[in-house]
Amino acid sequence: MQLIILIVACLAIHGVQSFKLKLQANVGELFNYKIEPQLFNWTHQVISEQFRYRPSLQHYPDLPSWMRYMYSHEYHAGFLYGTPPISAAGKTLNLDVVALNRQNYETRQSVISMFVAHKFVAPNVVQMKIDNLNWVHLMDPGRVENLRNIFRKDLWPGSKEDLSVVFMESAVNMGGRLPLRPQQREGVIVHVGSFAQFSPRLKQLQEEVRPLYKLPTCTYKRTSVQKIFENVGFKLDWCAFKMVGIETPTEVLYHNNDAKHKQHQLTEEQQQRRNDRWLGIPREDVPMRNYIDEFAFAFAIPGMILAVLLGMLSAVLCFQHHKFYDPHSEFFFDNIFHLCEESCAKSESVSDDDSSLHMDYPMSSTVQMVQCSDTKPMQPVTTLKSLKDPNFLLDNTSLRSQSPNNSLYQLDSGVAGIYARPKPPPYKGGTLGRNGVDI
Repeated sequence: MQLIILIVACLAIHGVQSFKLKLQANVGELFNYKIEPQLFNWTHQVISEQFRYRPSLQHYPDLPSWMRYMYSHEYHAGFLYGTPPISAAGKTLNLDVVALNRQNYETRQSVISMFVAHKFVAPNVVQMKIDNLNWVHLMDPGRVENLRNIFRKDLWPGSKEDLSVVFMESAVNMGGRLPLRPQQREGVIVHVGSFAQFSPRLKQLQEEVRPLYKLPTCTYKRTSVQKIFENVGFKLDWCAFKMVGIETPTEVLYHNNDAKHKQHQLTEEQQQRRNDRWLGIPREDVPMRNYIDEFAFAFAIPGMILAVLLGMLSAVLCFQHHKFYDPHSEFFFDNIFHLCEESCAKSESVSDDDSSLHMDYPMSSTVQMVQCSDTKPMQPVTTLKSLKDPNFLLDNTSLRSQSPNNSLYQLDSGVAGIYARPKPPPYKGGTLGRNGVDI
């Protein structure tokens, strides 16, 4: 059993070989490193995409937050790149890079030791987007040198001594869209910085492209320096060309190598970070919110305003009452009861007349009897006839109406207001001839 364990350990040691490499990065400058098979002593590549790499911070599953790893199918290699922040200054980072040979599944490991040197961050930065390149193309030192020469020799001569690339990232990773055609380039965002003041030509260029800032992209726009960039193979999106920074005094020297000054600067930064650290407070020290005061304050102000308005209204009604005197209204209210008394008296008299009338002439719901008197003088003979009698209206001539405009006959009984509506005459139907004429 022990022999088997020893054999497996020997195979594991033989299968996983370890190599160590030392690098250096500067704060505020772009760091990039190309991971190739030669790092693991692999020199022969049988198939394309044969090797794969996986870097991580030693004893951690991932890289630092400021570092990114991407694999390029165009160059068949992996790339580590990023800009170290000030917090990483003076530290040594150990990166474990595990490589896999997909031909025979051999695994090798390499340790990259990287020291982050302190450096003052460039305050003046020029931001731009290059549309005809991918992120991997700026890993070529030749292209980076061509881009720096444009600024150092033409646009920004004052930055000749300290111009550097401070940031680089793919436009897709920064929120851009992939191109519609796979043959087109994704675009890359680049920042170059320096301690030198912006040149008049750079300020003039910024004023030239300032109206384009409201547009998302403008690859069609041409500027006065278009040819300078196109001659070395760069096509810029002028909507993304911006200058950010401050005018730095010339006495600030970023290349000061005084170790004491660096140590003093790091100590101050560490003390500031320590002072800015948030510390929790006990629960009993948390202030309590008093809702009673808030409710009192919320109701006190509206209550005072309401009291003032009521006082003003009461003062107007009390002290200005004589201006509201109306003689017509006063007369109406003084005599309103007299009007009611007269109306009640009239209604009582009318009701007495109606009751006497009903007593003299009772009406039946079935047969109505009326008193008929003969028109002959000196013969007060009266007879009672029913209104349903068909000969009642034909025989009695005293029921004729005295009004030519009224179809009701008035009874000559000595009591005014008694009428009886006559029945219509009987229908006499005729005969129609052959031609429809009434004969």
